[in-house]
Amino acid sequence: IMVNCNPETVSTDYDMCDRLYFEELSLERILDIYEFENPEGMILSMGGQIPNTLATRLYEAGALILGSSPESIDRAEDRHKFSSLLDELGIDQPEWRELTTVEEAKAFASQAGYPVLVRPSYVLSGAAMNVAWDEASLSSFLSLAKGVSPDHPVVISKFIENSKEIEVDAVARHGRILYNAITEHIENAGVHSGDATVVLPAQRLYIETIRRIRRITAAIAEALRITGPFNIQFIAQRNNIKVIECNLRASRSFPFCSKVSRVNMIDLATRAILDEDVGSPPASALDLPWVGVKAAQFSFSRLHGADPVLGVEMASTGEVGCIGTDLDDAFLKAMLSVGYRIPKGKVLLSTGPLEDKIEFLESARKLSDLGLDLWGTGGTCRFLSARGVACLRAHWPLERKEPNIATMLRKRDFDLVINVPKNNEARELKNDYMIRRAAVDFNIPLFTNIKVAKQFIDALVSLKRKGLEIKAWEEYR
Repeated sequence: IMVNCNPETVSTDYDMCDRLYFEELSLERILDIYEFENPEGMILSMGGQIPNTLATRLYEAGALILGSSPESIDRAEDRHKFSSLLDELGIDQPEWRELTTVEEAKAFASQAGYPVLVRPSYVLSGAAMNVAWDEASLSSFLSLAKGVSPDHPVVISKFIENSKEIEVDAVARHGRILYNAITEHIENAGVHSGDATVVLPAQRLYIETIRRIRRITAAIAEALRITGPFNIQFIAQRNNIKVIECNLRASRSFPFCSKVSRVNMIDLATRAILDEDVGSPPASALDLPWVGVKAAQFSFSRLHGADPVLGVEMASTGEVGCIGTDLDDAFLKAMLSVGYRIPKGKVLLSTGPLEDKIEFLESARKLSDLGLDLWGTGGTCRFLSARGVACLRAHWPLERKEPNIATMLRKRDFDLVINVPKNNEARELKNDYMIRRAAVDFNIPLFTNIKVAKQFIDALVSLKRKGLEIKAWEEYR
């Protein structure tokens, strides 16, 4: 968190360093170290969320903050101030309100239209966040927020369905962008960015979308006079771009973007903060002759009873990054690295609502063409069979008929399970949960997101056509 410390005290006082690791990273502890070391300044933007939370209090206590000013950090962190800034700049954002009563929350949700995203105050990594699809689920989620009141408000925002999530990781100096990396999520918006499958450079964005994102990023960087690393999250439907949030710090995807683009973004940011020569970095990571994919690692098998379906609350415990000449190659490497396997026999399909069934139809044909045996739940099996895709019926776990999915999962008959949640009916939820949980418990690869499942199948087709590319990172040119 500090730079330019006295090298003598840093190298000899191990006790002070040990205490930093074993005690809470609090304002008092940081000030203790700051007074002890007497540094020329502090860099806050490389330490996650906690340093940003402490920025204003550290400044008020007399610490010299290097890089983006505490005022700018606060303006980005405070939802009301940042929303006002976006309005001043004419930048669109999802409709939202901070509310202090259950009645206000229900009224806003009714006015904005369901679904809505419910977020209690003072949470990290999406903890306790939920998407409410109707008034009943909204009431249930509000009851989990430990009492909605003026002391514990909730933020409710319009949840935009079927939209793409895009991120920008960038470095700026005095409000001028030095370098930016635009990444896209394979999953639609609604999956926490820490759990999402991320692609760099973006492969499926309109050129106009990229232009608008660059303009918005430049406008925010200039308005906040950003110096150092920052991250902005967007949602997009076609070319309709909305800003979700802006963090004036290095995000978890900075190392991934640096490795894929071969631009050391932290080194660049540190030089910008110290006002040193930054050389001539490329303007962006848009035009690379290779593709990087970041995939999340989960530990659901160690969490007894947890539902392995992804949402707005972060669930991953790690991640991997892989590089390939194209998206299919990089994606398959990433999936294999986090534990997926190439299916060779039976595949179970439960493809959720009608729109997802339609979207998945061609992918099902590809699976059949690969020589895999398709099994489906009632609706999925009827849908595929009616459209000429061979599929065998497997009964829901609660149907108590054979062939039953639960029995087949216990026997490990399936090499792959694709289970997309359909609706919030109790019986549907229980059947889907039993399938997902059994897949995890019996170590059967599982997809619960239709976009990721489709990309995996495309990667399997590519694998059969040209194999898996094995090259060292240095060999990609």
